Amino acid sequence: MATPVTEPFVIADHPALDMLNTIATRDGVATDFWQSDADVHTWMKRTGLREAPVPRFAKGAVLEAAKALREAVRVLVEQRKAGVYGDPTTLNRFLCEAASHSQLVWEHSAEPRLLRIAERQSPEQWLAPLSERAADLLCHGDFTLVRQCEHSDCTLWFYDRTKSHRRRWCAMALCGNRHKVAEHRKRQYQK
Repeated sequence: MATPVTEPFVIADHPALDMLNTIATRDGVATDFWQSDADVHTWMKRTGLREAPVPRFAKGAVLEAAKALREAVRVLVEQRKAGVYGDPTTLNRFLCEAASHSQLVWEHSAEPRLLRIAERQSPEQWLAPLSERAADLLCHGDFTLVRQCEHSDCTLWFYDRTKSHRRRWCAMALCGNRHKVAEHRKRQYQK
């Protein structure tokens, strides 16, 4: 029996694809890891897109906005991957809400880094770093390297940054290993 998954996978090598993976199917069971504003905040912090706490918005507003962004990006990624036109209206609504600027952060013992500082008057503004990364993926991503896991029960996406560009699985520890075990059992049964 598979170990229950309690956190969304961060294995896609791109935050926009990791956002799509906040809905995952494992062993035939679909799980939406975003059930509250806090879930979205935890994920944003885990992926490095937001460090500060969530401002006070109406309860459920961040969750609702995040799910709307996720579904709009899912459709656009699927359409871009298929080579067909996609309507960017919803993503553009998020992008036009972004009111942000970069700030250099240089802590005493660390390398300097840029941090995106955004106004937080709406959940859409708070989600700006994610919508900007999704738009960048859609415009500049190499969609021959954007893939879905080949395991029949998996719905996870990833950006194949391997040297050979032959990645087939969301992660070897997940679906790759399950495939190897299934193939081994099939060979054992055929003997």
